[in-house]
Formats: sequence, structure tokens, C-alpha cells
Amino acid sequence: MQLEQLTSVEKAFFELSGVDKMNTRMPYITVDNFPQLGLLTSLRFLEWVSENPDGVISLPTGKTPEHFIKWTGFILENWNQKKVKAIREKYHLLAKDKPELSNLHFVQIDEFYPISSKQANSFFYYVNKFYIDGFGLDRKKTLLINSDAIPLFKGAHFSEVFPDSTVDLSLRFRECKSELEHMQQQSIFMMDHWCTEYETKIRELGGIGFFLGGIGPDGHIAFNTRGSDHYSTTRLTSTNFETQAVAAGDLGGIEISRNRLVITIGLETITYNPDATAIIIAAGEAKAQVVKDSLENEPSNVFPATVLHKLKNGRFYTTTSAAAFLTDSVDKYYQTGEWTQEKSERAVINLCKRLDKYGHHLVLDELKTDRYCKLIPGLNENTVQSVIDSISVKIDKGLLTESNQVFYHTGPHHDDIMLGILPHINRQLRDASNEFHFAVLTSGFTAVTNSFVINSLKSTKQFLEINKIQMVEYADFFDVGYKYKWDKDVSHYLNKVAEMDKPGMERGLCHRMVRAIVEIYNIKNKEELRDTINEILVILKKSYDGEKNPPKIQRLKGMIREFEEELVWAHFGVQVKNLHHLRLGFYTGDIFTEQPERSRDVIPILEQLRKFKPTVISLALDPEGSGPDTHYKVLQAIAEAVRLWGKEEDLSNLRIWGYRNVWYRFHPAESDVIVPVSLNALAVLNNSFTDCYMSQVNASFPSYMLDGKFSKLTQKIWVEQLKDLQLLLGKDFFYQNESPKVLASHGLLFFKEMNVQNFIAHARDLEKSMEGIEI
Repeated sequence: MQLEQLTSVEKAFFELSGVDKMNTRMPYITVDNFPQLGLLTSLRFLEWVSENPDGVISLPTGKTPEHFIKWTGFILENWNQKKVKAIREKYHLLAKDKPELSNLHFVQIDEFYPISSKQANSFFYYVNKFYIDGFGLDRKKTLLINSDAIPLFKGAHFSEVFPDSTVDLSLRFRECKSELEHMQQQSIFMMDHWCTEYETKIRELGGIGFFLGGIGPDGHIAFNTRGSDHYSTTRLTSTNFETQAVAAGDLGGIEISRNRLVITIGLETITYNPDATAIIIAAGEAKAQVVKDSLENEPSNVFPATVLHKLKNGRFYTTTSAAAFLTDSVDKYYQTGEWTQEKSERAVINLCKRLDKYGHHLVLDELKTDRYCKLIPGLNENTVQSVIDSISVKIDKGLLTESNQVFYHTGPHHDDIMLGILPHINRQLRDASNEFHFAVLTSGFTAVTNSFVINSLKSTKQFLEINKIQMVEYADFFDVGYKYKWDKDVSHYLNKVAEMDKPGMERGLCHRMVRAIVEIYNIKNKEELRDTINEILVILKKSYDGEKNPPKIQRLKGMIREFEEELVWAHFGVQVKNLHHLRLGFYTGDIFTEQPERSRDVIPILEQLRKFKPTVISLALDPEGSGPDTHYKVLQAIAEAVRLWGKEEDLSNLRIWGYRNVWYRFHPAESDVIVPVSLNALAVLNNSFTDCYMSQVNASFPSYMLDGKFSKLTQKIWVEQLKDLQLLLGKDFFYQNESPKVLASHGLLFFKEMNVQNFIAHARDLEKSMEGIEI
């Protein structure tokens, strides 16, 4: 790509990116962090608007455009202020007059169907709040997808036509079997006609002039999922599992998103205008593979974003980590900077996988002809063996038994610690000289569905009615009694697990529900307890799926998750007093979450470090933009607490264990410690997850990588990691190993061990990749 093809703003960012070659099928620009991605996008948008003041724009929804929205508002509001003038000058936004957005035409990209436009989790609500009102667009010049207003058979509302919110598209081509199906069929035909009219209106405007979109885990843009026709137009359609899993958080669970259709503009809609500026933004290493697929493959229905190759103004804007898998980036990784053992390990392991060949079968010529192995200094017949030896050392570290240590295991959410590092913790728990503390740093209420709480409250009412929650009969229960014997709830529940008594387990949960409600609502007697339960049920039944709950119900959901965490670690003899529920305040459940604050979010962690004086701290160590942003924010809060603690104590012997779980994984070369995982450990993982995480068993908020509960995905990851290293080490390394633990390996977990200095440096690098310039 020639630099001359870029606009003034794009050239400014490109020159700062450090990219010196571009061998992709479409131009891309990289920036260091998520907020800078928003800045680049905002400046390019305003540059385009200044040149096309009455053009047609189409902008995305969700969390992806957070910083685009913030930067655009900030720049427009402070156009002539010193800071914004400096930004405009630095990044070559040449427009002297502030762009006027009110003359623009706006096209909504997509929407769930059916969904009420009044719901805050509808895209209609989002574009009205953040774009039409937020940017001051003219409502008369908008094309919006208002599900409440789309005409249906005989003027009926979608709640009448599709009473269970399920739209059966097979009615397009099959015979109706009832009057209701006839109404539904005719309504579907009317919606199809509405979609055609929507498409026609867009084309009458000349097509979309400026399109901005994110990209999904399957590579979808708008709701054009993997396999979409490049000539597709606006339509009512279904989605795939990956898209449904991502949407589950918006809609209140996979049970809802699985049954929702979508209305989306098509790939041809986006590219209809040959002069269109179409930009895909991607942040985080979790998007690196779909970015590579979209930029390096020929146009294909399997990779929807490849449709943009035909546009001369098609672009990808990404963070550096989102571009990490591009051949350009991989070349730069190997060809610049000091050569390290990690580079050697990565190159050899990847060659084994590419050739599907065991390490000891590789020959020197294969290394010499490999794009990256040939760069290994002093490459010779012993190179592969040196990599095998260094990986073996990592496995030896994973076999070590710790003693006389104080462990402070932290998780952003409930289940993160278990899914990240359980087998290793379990082994250390067997040594009585070790002391253990488990801290979950957020409430985790967003992971509990309304339906789970409703069912649990109904059971609680039933147990109260038949006097099966006898603690409420004690005279002091509603004053102080509810505060005691929380360990007894845990013991009662796990006894019923052992007895395989499902009703008994449910009763154990209801005991804890009662304690939580009494604490949260300051209940004083049984009648007030029953009334409060009924009030909560009314609120939840009136709530739409995905609606933000009132604070007290959020707290109740969080306390359910806390009980679940207590159950898990009680399996291994850990008492409730050694579990710490910090409920950091930045976790609010809003679409754009707050940043951690020192007094609110850092000091509680620091106080625990001072109190327990851990020798080992474990934490989630995900790369930028991978997994929930809660992981990053918790990491920064812990890093700041450790930094402050380091001013008071000598932390030269403190070790930090960084783990990953279902959201992202380490390459073997990145990890420092490799832990063998036995079939017994996998059984413990799955059984304890299933028995204890009651609200998570149905996987209402799954990963897009597996349609099932997180423990099964964790097992899948650990097994795949074993297979990767079996290629390098050979299967006989495991089944003939003298160590019983290695011999019993049927999975491997990886983690990174750091000292305080390295951890703080890593956290600062991650902070730079996430936070950028302050607005």
C-alpha cells in the first residue's frame, strides 16, 4: 500500500505506528491502546464529516465504540480549547471550522428482534442516546430499526404475533399449522418487505458514506456472521453460536440470545457506495486471529470482513496486540530486538505444529528453511533438544511442592481462580504448613440470571412455608443470629452433595438466601421476610431480560456468587473466614464501566496485603482487550496495592503467579511454569464446578469458544495444551516418565511466575496499552 492513499489523519497515525511494511490485502493502521484507537477513529470521522457535511453515516453499538464516542464528544465540545487544538495539530486534522453533524444522515446498522425499543439494551435505545442525542444528529434524517414500529399482520404488535419472542423463519417456506402460525408467517413476509424498503432507502441516499464497525469472534461485521453472502442486503436472519454467546451479556443470558433473531444491513449494503469509507476497529489480542483472517485471506464468505477489500477506502484500525498475528507483526517480533529463549521456543513449537511433526523427528534442513527457526542464533542439530530441555524445566517447576508459604489467591470474578489454577492450588493445600486466603475482587452479580434468582426465591418461600428453614424461629435470628454459622450453610450444602440429595442442596442454598435477604433489607421478622421475597419476585418478573437490576438485587445476586465460591474452597478444607469478598466499587454493571479509584478499589487490597503478608499472590494475567475488562481493572488495582505495599515492606521474596483461564491462553513459550493435570484433577474441577456454581451450570453467559459450562472449556484448553507439547516432547515423554504426576498427565496448565519488579513493569505496559491519553 502506498502512503499517499491515506488521509492526513491516517498518515499521522501511520507514521507513529512504527509499521515499516504492509503486506495485507487491505490497509491497516495500528495504535498502542484502546483509547488511542478511539482517538484515531474519532479524528478520521471528523475529518470525513468536514469533507462530507451532509453525508450518510452508520456507527456501531456496544462497548467497542466507547472511546470513539467519548473522544468525539470531547473534541467537538472543546474544539477551540488549547488541548484539542494541540491534538488536531499533532494528528493533522486540517479542518479549521468545527464539523457540523446535524446535516448528516444516520443509518442504524442492526438490531435484535424482537426487542422493545424502550429497553436500554436495545440498539435503538443506544443509537438514540449516544449518537442522535449525544452527537446532536437530526432525528428527521435517520433510518432506524424500531422493532415496536415495524408493521405486522393486521397491525398487531410483535408481543401478540410472537408471544414467546421466538420467530420461526421456516414459516417462509412451509405450510402453517395454526392460526397463530398464519399470523406469524404473514408478519415475517411483511418484515421481509420492510427490510427491502430499508435497503432501498439507504440506496436512494447513495449508500453509506462512512461505515464504522467492530468485528465479532467469528469475524462478523454488523450481524453478517461467518458464511454470509458478500452480496447480502438488509434482512431478518438468525445468528450463530459465537454471536449469541457475545450477545448473551446484553440480553440476559444465552437462553434469550439463542432465540433472538436480528435485523441487519448486509455486506452489499456496506459496500454499495464504491467511495465509501468503511473502517473496522479491533482491540485486544483475542481479536488477533480474526484480524489476520480478514486482512490476509482472499475474499471469502467464511471471512465476512474480506468484502471490504473491494473498497479503496476500506481500512482496519487496530491496537498493536490485535494485529499481533499478522505476518507483518510476527516478522517484526522475530526480526527485531534481542533474540531470547522465548523466541526459540515459540519458533520450534510452532514449527512442530505447522508440520504436525514430533520435535525429535525434526531435521536441521526443516529448521533452516522455516521462516523463523532459521533466525535462531547458532542453529544446529542440538537446537530442538535445547528447547525440549527448557520446556522440561518448566514442567519440573510445576511439580514442586510448596511449604511454609502464605498464598493470597485473587480472582476478578468468582470461578476465575478455580478455572485458572485449581490443580496447582489443590496440591499446595495438602501441606498444612501453608496458609491460604482467597479474595474475589468484584461482586459478580451480572453473571446471575433473573430466572435463577426467581426460582431460588420460590424455593425459599416453599421451604419457609413448611418450616424447613428453622433458623428463622430462633428469637435472636433477625437481630444478630443471621450473622453467625455461615460455615454451617456451606457444610449443610456439601453434606447433601455427598448424599446426592438435590432437594437438600436446594434447601442449603435457600438458607443462605434468607441470611442474605435479612442482611441486605434489614429484615426484622418472618412476615417482613416473606413480604420482601414477594417484592423481589415482582420486581424481577416485571424486568425485561438484560435490564440492570436495582442495587439491592445486584447485591443479592453477588452474595449468591459468594456462597458458591465458599462451597468450592470448602471442598479442600478452607473456611469461610479465609474467603474475602471485596466487592470493589468500579464494578457497576454499566455498559461503559468506571476505572478503579485508589481509595475505593486499591486500599481494600492493600489492607489485606498488610494483614496477611502473603509470600505468593496469584492473579488473572490476560493481555490487553482479552476477556472481560474487569480482569484488566482488577490487575491494575492489585498492581497499585503491591506497589504501595512495597514502600512499607521488603518484597524481594514475594512471587506473583499470573494465570489465564477461559478467556485467553498462554503460548508454552510465554509461561514459566507448566503443571501436569491428571484425570483425577479434571474430575475434581468438573464435579466441584457443577456442584457449587449453581448459577453457572447452565452456562447462561458462555464463552464463544464452547457451548457449555466453563469447566468443560477449561478442560478442553488444558487437554489441547498437552497435545501441543506432546508434539514437541513426544508422547513417550509422558507415558514413560518416572514421575507419577507426569505419567498421569492428561492435560497441562500454564502460568507465569514473576517477581514484584517484573510484575509492576508488566502491569505498566498493560496500562499503557489500555489507557492512553486522558480526556
